[in-house]
Amino acid sequence: MDTSVVKAEYKVFKELGLKLDMSRGKPSSEQLELSNAIHNQLSTFKSKEGIDIRNYGGAHGLLEARLLFESLLDIPYSQIIVDNNSSLALMHDAIVFALIYGFPDGAPWIRKPISILCPVPGYDRHFAICEALGINMININMHEDGPDIEEIKNIVKDNPDIKGIWCVPKYSNPTGAVYSDEVVHSLATMDTAASDFKIFWDDAYRFHHLTDEKISTANILEQCTKAGYPNRPIIFSSTSKITLAGAGISALAASSSNIAWWEKCTAVRSIGPDKVNQFRHVQFLKDRVNVEHLMGQHSRILKPKFDAVIQQFEYYLKDNPNISWTNPKGGYFIDLKVPQGFAKRTIELAKDLGITLTPAGAAFPYKIDPMDSHIRIAPSYPSLSEITQAAKGVALSLLLALNE
Repeated sequence: MDTSVVKAEYKVFKELGLKLDMSRGKPSSEQLELSNAIHNQLSTFKSKEGIDIRNYGGAHGLLEARLLFESLLDIPYSQIIVDNNSSLALMHDAIVFALIYGFPDGAPWIRKPISILCPVPGYDRHFAICEALGINMININMHEDGPDIEEIKNIVKDNPDIKGIWCVPKYSNPTGAVYSDEVVHSLATMDTAASDFKIFWDDAYRFHHLTDEKISTANILEQCTKAGYPNRPIIFSSTSKITLAGAGISALAASSSNIAWWEKCTAVRSIGPDKVNQFRHVQFLKDRVNVEHLMGQHSRILKPKFDAVIQQFEYYLKDNPNISWTNPKGGYFIDLKVPQGFAKRTIELAKDLGITLTPAGAAFPYKIDPMDSHIRIAPSYPSLSEITQAAKGVALSLLLALNE
């Protein structure tokens, strides 16, 4: 597009005085309203086991809630803990417990400097946990079928200070990558110098499809158990983008040994989770079939927004071979890859148009994108008309940055 045309369109856009927030992958109000009926589910306060859900106790979660996650995660309920709303809190606590107490198969991590592998671009909140707790992070390149497994195997086989890896196995944040069976198998079977190496498996988007294709990934716990490393994976999940983002329920799944370890570590943290919320979720969601039906409704809201972003990018950016973007089949994000050195400037120009994006570098450890080339696009929260405008504004900002 001609420079003068770009400048003119950018100027007209700026005069609109818009305020559009694409900074995080939040569900829209329309999505949250799909679960309004959850507030009217309780006709009794007695669980299947005869527990008064309003009282203390039940540190491992209600049996009904564990059975629900058993159907969702394909893991026996006896190896599942159901907690409060945030799976991120479970991830944070797992790392803290590892630092202080160590896992069943190793000493406390805090005794010496340790590192965790971080596929990039990746989830900024994973990296924030490590940074806050003083854990060194090592970038691992992400591909369409998951992280670079050969790079990982070469790093972990001789270095006992590398204690784990963050993974978002399906519709990864922000690229939308889906781990192949080969990658999952390699992660499960690879030799690691650290006997207590852990795979932090953040299965955040397990049912968050955007197409009719219901993509699945291999069962990491099953794979690790078969390989003789049952304690390797710690799996996290939640209903945060299924029901209510700030008032869902979360789950941790692992080997029996790791579950016993978790219950011991958390015994002094809480006398029990919010079982009332767990119970009403069970009554509302019922089973996997109902969850999949609900997620189909989410998809019908989200898919047009993703399509609108792609359409705007194709219209404004398709003629530049150095610009690309992902077209994910699920999840909450699009990864816009721009020429080296232009991500920060593009985000600055978008901000002048009233468009709030995730800061450049957020999808990398220490907030440093070494190439300054990735921009995370989160289409979920704005309305369809707003996201169409926002995508146009981002495209114009990128073109202006390049023409400068």
